[in-house]
This record gives sequence, structure tokens and C-alpha cells, in this order.
Amino acid sequence: MDRQQYIEEILDHFQHPRNKGRMEDADIQLGGGNPGCGDLITMYLKLSPDGKAVEHASFEGSGCTISQAGGSMISEMIEGMSLDEIHDLGAETMREMMGDDVVNQRVRCATLALGTVQAAIEERRRQDARDAVAARTASSES
Repeated sequence: MDRQQYIEEILDHFQHPRNKGRMEDADIQLGGGNPGCGDLITMYLKLSPDGKAVEHASFEGSGCTISQAGGSMISEMIEGMSLDEIHDLGAETMREMMGDDVVNQRVRCATLALGTVQAAIEERRRQDARDAVAARTASSES
């Protein structure tokens, strides 16, 4: 795609966001932001029954065109992906969706949604690990 096509895609996601809104039955949710520019986003994830993939994603937030379009793009992209696949995504993913020009000039805005999703997944994994240790401890004390 050329620069203009990337801009049109970003504007479309900003003006007509996909999956925007609070998810009441989310298995995972986490807020993130860029304090320097005022971008805020909360990502919501509904996991598959086995807890290893994202069945549905949504977001809510406020901020610049790029950060909010990124929320829409990421929420669409990660549906159906495993948590491990999402963990392995990086800035290159955003370059492919938004273009080098945009990402290089506004890295923090372009990667806000992805970084928030990845942080949410890591937080969930840490909690699952703590719960497993607590369960083992409780069963060994019985």
C-alpha cells in the first residue's frame, strides 16, 4: 500500500471503529495510556473455553486518531489468535497495518493497543500461575 492508502485505512478505523465498547463479560481487561499525549485505551478480551485463544476483543478509549484506530485494528486482528501468537506480535505488526511513516513518527500511539493487550495477557498468566501455586499449596495442606 502507498502512504495515502495507509492514511485512508487509519481514518476509516478511527471514524468507523470496529469492536468499540465495553465488554461486560470479558475474561481479561486492562487499561493503558500515553501520559505525554493523553491517549487512553482499555482492551477487553473474551477467551476461548480452554483459555488459550481470544474469541472476541473490544476496546474503549479516547485520544489521537492513530491510537484509537490502533485499538480498532488490533481488536479485529487478534480475534481467533492464540495468546502465544499475540505475545509474539511486535512493532512490525503495526508497521504492516499502519505503514512505516506513521509508526516511525508515532510509535507510542501506534503500539498502544497492542502493548496493552500483551500486558493484559501477561498479567493474566501471572495470576493463573499464582492461582496454580495456591491450589497446590492448599491441596498439600489437606
